[in-house]
Amino acid sequence: MITEQIRSRLSEIVGEENVITSQAGRLVYSYDATPNYQSMPDLVIAPRNTNEIAEIVNVCRDEKIPIIPRGSGTNLCAGTVPTEGGIVLLFKHMNKILEIDEENLTVTVQPGVITQDMIREVEKKGLFYPPDPSSMKISTIGGNINENSGGLRGLKYGVTADYVMALEAVLPNGDIIRTGGKLAKDVAGYNLTQLLVGSEGTLAIITEATLKLIPIPETKQTMLALYQNMDAAALSVSKIIQSKIIPATLEFLDQPTLKAVEDFAKIGLPTDVEAVLLIEQDGPHEIVARDIKKMADICTKEGAVSVKIAETEIEALALTEARRSALSALARLKPTTILEDATVPRSEIANMVKAINEIAEKHNVTICTFGHAGDGNLHPTCPTDVRDKEEMKRVDAAFADIFAKAIELGGTITGEHGVGMMKAPFLEWKLGTEGILIMRAIKQSFDPHNIMNPGKIFAKETRKRLVVSR
Repeated sequence: MITEQIRSRLSEIVGEENVITSQAGRLVYSYDATPNYQSMPDLVIAPRNTNEIAEIVNVCRDEKIPIIPRGSGTNLCAGTVPTEGGIVLLFKHMNKILEIDEENLTVTVQPGVITQDMIREVEKKGLFYPPDPSSMKISTIGGNINENSGGLRGLKYGVTADYVMALEAVLPNGDIIRTGGKLAKDVAGYNLTQLLVGSEGTLAIITEATLKLIPIPETKQTMLALYQNMDAAALSVSKIIQSKIIPATLEFLDQPTLKAVEDFAKIGLPTDVEAVLLIEQDGPHEIVARDIKKMADICTKEGAVSVKIAETEIEALALTEARRSALSALARLKPTTILEDATVPRSEIANMVKAINEIAEKHNVTICTFGHAGDGNLHPTCPTDVRDKEEMKRVDAAFADIFAKAIELGGTITGEHGVGMMKAPFLEWKLGTEGILIMRAIKQSFDPHNIMNPGKIFAKETRKRLVVSR
């Protein structure tokens, strides 16, 4: 409970204009992009700098008030839902690119910077920041770091964690720390930088980040391979990797997703095939040309009914943007869209897709599947209606089966979306009791009063295992 006295203290820190108390204003921040999760915050606060955040944390620590750091709310694990009330912390004032260091190939930003805006600015300098979540037009760097976001280029370039070099953060006791630096090598003690990446705001509030940049690739080419057989598409993925080619993008869409995307994007995608691989390679001209030809040959040999290389940059961009629009396209089918992610070894992609289809049939639900075939990260997506309670029970059971199957195949319950509230009941399936205990010990050492984004990652109860793993 936030009293008028506490609210007044917080207003003195950030200014009255940066505190939202109205019912309508708080309602906006009671949910994120995850369907069926909502809880009202007591206050919404927009600090202007790190020192103000430290002062806010001091008040919340003394009064045992939960704090939920929030970017644009695009996460898909209910990671920013204020499940226990408290304060939602916005970073709309902390949205500056502080430095682009061309000597050390780094960019330093505040957490509220929009991902795509930063990417465009560094590209003006001939530099490249590879992580590209599908939400990058509106997601923030702070949110990307909290969830350790991936993206279409993850196969070749990795995820957000691979580019975070240094952080400034406010701890739950109000202390301000700096981790890492602009260093190619640094093994001084525990890697606190990487510990905070992906911690979903449960350990600290990130207030500044220094990110690694690389030279922008000279060129890129894009191609589309069409298949009437799921196994052939999956085998093509394996053969490409076996051939020691690591494409920048290697994406998979099944037929239901393809139909939804084409209806949405209207760029002439074929909808009469069972599966599509969208492949992109970047780098020096001669290497890109060689790799694209070799991958086209592999796809043809493994049973692709058509392989088409984009002839222009506009055509290539249209294909990539169509893939990025998959969630938006599927969201048009039903009032509620539940998009999940489960990751398996690349060699198990075909088995996982088959299992998803069988699970959908078993529970009588519709599931469309797309994702990052090159790194085994699939996105089974269910168009449904949250008002249909009976169907939602079947949807819930289907996704539990999918997570269990992913683990059985040597995979994990999430490759890039995070745990949040949605995956918390399944985390022990992946980590085991011992893994959960050590994570709880880390959380307790950072945040003994449990004020930092409580209710996330650690479930009150673990879901009963529906499928026996390995």
